[in-house]
Amino acid sequence: MIRPTRAWRTAAVLATASLALTACGSGSDSDSASESSSSSSSSAAAKKGDGTLTIGTLLPQTGDLAFLGPPEFAGAQTDKLLDANADVVLGAASSSVSLSVIDKITGAGVVQFSPANTSPTFDDAKTDPKNLYFRTAPSDVLQGAVMANTIIEDGKNNVAILARQDSYGELLAGQIDKGIKAGGGDVVTKQLYSADATNYTAEINKVAASKPDAIVLVGFDETKKIIPGLIAKGIGPKDQQIYFVDGNAADYSADFKKGTLTGVKATYPGAELTSDFKARMSKTDPKLRDFTYGPESYDAAVLSALAAIQAKTDDPTTFAPDIITVSEGGTECSTFKQCADLLKKGTDIDYQGVSGPVDMGKTGSPTKATIGIFEYEPTNMYKSVKYVTGVI
Repeated sequence: MIRPTRAWRTAAVLATASLALTACGSGSDSDSASESSSSSSSSAAAKKGDGTLTIGTLLPQTGDLAFLGPPEFAGAQTDKLLDANADVVLGAASSSVSLSVIDKITGAGVVQFSPANTSPTFDDAKTDPKNLYFRTAPSDVLQGAVMANTIIEDGKNNVAILARQDSYGELLAGQIDKGIKAGGGDVVTKQLYSADATNYTAEINKVAASKPDAIVLVGFDETKKIIPGLIAKGIGPKDQQIYFVDGNAADYSADFKKGTLTGVKATYPGAELTSDFKARMSKTDPKLRDFTYGPESYDAAVLSALAAIQAKTDDPTTFAPDIITVSEGGTECSTFKQCADLLKKGTDIDYQGVSGPVDMGKTGSPTKATIGIFEYEPTNMYKSVKYVTGVI
């Protein structure tokens, strides 16, 4: 599909005299479950540089994480990307999907760079033994702590957690649980649900029976079904303080009656989106309603390109370590051209991302990051309350 190419033209022209850059993708509508693809032996051999840095996308257009797809310049299937000689696979959005394809991508000698994975699992050396996985989104260790602090600061002490049963939901719920208890609060119940269930009545009933003074919903698109269920039990947003996370911090103006989500709070990683960058994203796709992880996608692409320039090759196994190098510890620069010009002079750079701090640690994850705290208005769209930057 042509959307990735248009994204490059709008965001920045990432090309140099000695290193060409292309983007590849497919037109398939993949949801968060079908982002992964079947096994293929045709892409098993490790890649070598061919002089062109090719970046493919593995991001959702439909399904549970569809609202994250457009700002991430949505995607394609893994095998097709590898067969198209991608040097970097940008994605997946879902941590569970990334975990299902990481061995295939890195096993082919290709960099996997997610703008949205937040599971702490990716910081385990066993998950990425080839050191070819990176992400611009911070671990949920930080988001969990910020969410827990927000709840405690709001004076809520008997909290119910309702989370999807997968690597994302379980781990983030665990971090929030840990933070609430550390802050002196109590988690009165933690219910995990199957996202594919026809209804969530049993879990909602257990939450209602626990008589919480706040509810944290760690979900994706199924939030559209769960909120009406909570309302029916008398524990909806008008009755209880409810909190969303990055997976369901979306624009619901077309999904619920006005006022349904008034007062709901949410967290998601990323610095405040500047009007300039938001305008650039909107120019790429005028239909954008949600901008979540768009800046992180941009930063992942820029870091990949800068690393290839510094390494003077598009061979992923060679330039991968430079992704960390160009992200921290040198002369600060904030645009692709500025950073690329410094690299041409042999200057060590520290790229300052549009998503906030992008200093990479040895596991390929940010070592410090910003989490935004938001509150929903009667329009069922959120506005920013504040931003918290922390070290992971």
